[in-house]
Order: sequence, then C-alpha cells, then structure tokens
Amino acid sequence: MTDQLVRRYGSLPVPRYTSYPTAAEFTVAVGPVHQQNWLKRLDPRSSVSVYLHVPFCRQLCHYCGCHTMVARRDEVIDRYRDALEKEIALVSSHAADPLRIAHLHWGGGTPSILGVDGLKSVIDTLSRSFIFSDEFEHAIELDPRFVDGSLAQGLAALGINRASLGVQDLDDLVQVAIGRVQPFEVVRGAAKLLRGAGITRLNFDLMYGLPRQSIESIRRTCEKVLSLSPDRVACYGYAHMPQRKSNQRLIDAAALPGSEERFLQARAVSEAFTGSGYVAIGLDHFARPDDPLALASRSGTLHRNFQGYTDDDHPTLLAFGASAISQLPDGYVQNAAHVGTYVKAIEEGKLAAARGYRLTLDDRARGDIIESLMCNFTADLSVLGDPSTYMDELALLRPLIADGLVKLDRHAVTMTDAGRPFVRLAAAVFDQFRAEDVSRFSAAV
Repeated sequence: MTDQLVRRYGSLPVPRYTSYPTAAEFTVAVGPVHQQNWLKRLDPRSSVSVYLHVPFCRQLCHYCGCHTMVARRDEVIDRYRDALEKEIALVSSHAADPLRIAHLHWGGGTPSILGVDGLKSVIDTLSRSFIFSDEFEHAIELDPRFVDGSLAQGLAALGINRASLGVQDLDDLVQVAIGRVQPFEVVRGAAKLLRGAGITRLNFDLMYGLPRQSIESIRRTCEKVLSLSPDRVACYGYAHMPQRKSNQRLIDAAALPGSEERFLQARAVSEAFTGSGYVAIGLDHFARPDDPLALASRSGTLHRNFQGYTDDDHPTLLAFGASAISQLPDGYVQNAAHVGTYVKAIEEGKLAAARGYRLTLDDRARGDIIESLMCNFTADLSVLGDPSTYMDELALLRPLIADGLVKLDRHAVTMTDAGRPFVRLAAAVFDQFRAEDVSRFSAAV
C-alpha cells in the first residue's frame, strides 16, 4: 500500500511551507514604503530575531538551490559587508525605539567568508543599533571544509554558541556527483575544533534524493554522523530544478532516485536517528530529547520559519542582505536578490525591499493552520478559525482520508502515522494560492 501511495502522491509539487503565503506569492506592489511603515509599528517591548544573509561561497556546489554566488575577490566581499552594516543602521533607524534581539542567525552561502574580523564588524554594528537579550542564541552556518582552529576560536570569542555544519552526504561517489568533496575526517575535525573552542551546540544538515545515493549509502552516512553526536540533524529532500538553478544542470538527472526510492531513503534516515534515541521533529528534523527543539515539539510550541523548524517564538524576523526575507506582523518583505542591485540601493541610503506581501486576516488564519499541520501534524479548525470557512478544503481532503493519510475528527484535521511524510499535501489544501505549477515547487516526498 505504501508503494502505491508514494507513486500516487510522492512526485506532486508542493511548497515546503517555511512561510504562508510562500515567497512565490510575493509582489512588487509591496516595497520600501511598506517596510518603513511596518518597522515604525513594531512594539519595542517585544524581542525580535535577526537573520544575516551572506550569499558568497568559494565554490558553488552542484545541488545548491540557495541565492549564492562564487566570490573570488575580497573587495567584493568587503563591499557587501559594508552594505550589510549600512542596512542594519538604516532598518533600525525606522523603528520607534531600539529593538531587542533574542535570536541571531548567520546563513548563506558561507558566512565565514567574511572572516572573523568581518563578522565582528557586523556584530559591532548590530550592538550599536539593537539590544542583545541575555543568553540569546547566536548561530552560524558553516562549511566544514573551511573550519580551522583559528576560525573556531574566533567564532567562540564573538559569542556564537550554535553552529550548523553542511554535511549533505558522506559517501565518496555521491560527493563527487554533487560537486562537494569533504571526507568524513574533515567533518569530524571541524566538529572537534568547534567543541574544543566552546561551541558545543552542533547541528548537521543532510540531504536525501541526491544523485548516486542509495538506501545503503545514506544509512552509512547516518552511522558516521551519529558517531559525532550532533544535537540536531536536519535532512532535506533535494529539489532538482535546473530550469531555475543553472548549477544544478551539472547534476546527472538520470542518476537521481525516483519518488519511491526517495521515500525509502527518508524513512531510512528517520529510522537511523529515532532508533538511536533522537526525537523526530516535524517532517525532517531530529534532536536529542533534552534539546530545546525537542522540548518545543513535545509542548506544542514548535514553529516553522525560513530557517526550518525552530523553538523561536518571536513573531518578528528582521533579515538583512541580498534576497533576505523579513517577517513582520504586517507582512513579508524581501530584499533585492541580485547582489549588485541590493548593494546599490543600500549605498544610496534606500531600503532594498524589492517585493513582499501584506497579510490579511484570512492569510493569518490559513498560516496558523498550515504551521500547525507542518509542526504538530494536526490542526483544530475550531481553535484556529471558523470551521465553516473551510468546507471546500475539507472536501478536498477526502482522497487523503480515503487513503488513510488523514483523519477528520469533528473539526480537527490530523495526519495518521502513514500520512506524516505527506503532510505538505494536506497543508497545500488550505493554501488559497495553490496552483499546479511544477516549476515552482519540489516533490512532496
């Protein structure tokens, strides 16, 4: 029966729902004026989260779907860092009072490409414009190939207390196929250096559905990762969209696993980590039982944002850098994706917002339903809105109910154990913008 369900549903294109509405619905009708007004309305008594996007790498991996580019000249990086600092000052100037930062996350790209001094310069700018909360989480995404003792010590001195290592896969053949060769010894060495410097909270990012990957090879990868005892693991399904990402054209599509194989790979990953005592978090994360992410999952306070599953419950996310998306109480704002366009706007003293979305009451209700499904695998429509509003959606759930993937108990929509891998399909039913456009979204499994 599982094979039939995977064949029926596994390849259907659906969003990952790190936001609702998704970025595909953003429009140029929302821009700097909206951002400025929304910033003025922020409550200074509530804390915010901050995301800093550094869109540069020394080399571009074949699989990468992020807004990144190769930077070979330091002056390009320095000019971008300068723009990032100017944007921080500009955005903060539009808030009524200094805002308090509870979570700070560096993403990319490879943020460490700024160097320890460059990172410190940005943090110093933040400290002049914002207030850091006591014991705030300060996280950074790292490429294990570029972690040495000096960087590890420097990051710790800057107050970074969580690091996410991009591992993806540890099989030699897969690494060659995806253009990212990093032996296990490199990953193990990076983890040892970071822990030795005092950065003990480590996340590992893995992927399934990669070229030349098999169930056996991904199990071996999981065994090696488990030997390093990460606090959290995220394992994302590779989305092959060469029509949008030219670097993905370097991947041999014939070597990619089909939907049934992808499903079995994802299940093998889940079995490996849950069988070793990790708690399954949402669709694709795993955490130690005492990790804040696991505690949030158990208490029903898990959230989902542009970084994936999180225990961060702050409603405002201020994002800086090219292509970065801010989430404000009034709506979403995304900066210009092109680095040159972003830098030019900031250097001219303008906000770099290029598009966004103004939230309606209906959007908020649907977003709550979708987030509840994605995080908790259940949504009580009577708590999150007027159940009668969603009669059409409940009718659209009937095939999933008939196939044993969804249960409907009065007004509560709940994924069955068999249905959890297909939760994005149930979430998509409540997406009023949902369209059958296979070019925009990844496969359901």
